Amino acid sequence: MNNLSQHIEALIFSAEQSISLEEIKAVVEASLEIQLNPVDITEAIENIRTKYADPGIAIELVELANGFIFLTKKEFHATINQLQIHRSKKKLSQAALETLAIIAYRQPITKLEIEQIRGVNCDYTIQKLLEKELIAISGKADSVGKPLLYTTSNLFMDYFGLKSLADLPQLKDLVAESNEIGEQSE
Repeated sequence: MNNLSQHIEALIFSAEQSISLEEIKAVVEASLEIQLNPVDITEAIENIRTKYADPGIAIELVELANGFIFLTKKEFHATINQLQIHRSKKKLSQAALETLAIIAYRQPITKLEIEQIRGVNCDYTIQKLLEKELIAISGKADSVGKPLLYTTSNLFMDYFGLKSLADLPQLKDLVAESNEIGEQSE
């Protein structure tokens, strides 16, 4: 099919989140009423990636969260960052960031476990994170009362530019010198 790459390019461009190979295959097959070989889709994606590797184009095709999405190239991040700062009216609160970090590093986790770590009630914060689709309910724990288990979502992965949870910074790398107590000895 001559224009398979264009259909896939349009699909990835219009997707709000990264879109998986399986989803691309299902949607393109349904829209064009054909059967596709996964190799054809992979080749089309590589053609798209090559097309957007041109230094004269400001966006690139990136693989995130087991899917594909168009993002601006790194050299334009400062410009895009200024736009985000300009438009940022719905920032995450410090409580939401703390809760999100706990969920990201300890998932799947119950609300009670989050509250034990933070030391405060997290009902409102969890509700807001669910509304923003940064976390998801992944099931129920086997403990008494069958509490809900929370995990990060694919939107979380897209938002923070992660391919997988293994790409999260290691906690040992996040220790800042300003958090150390006492004098430094060399």
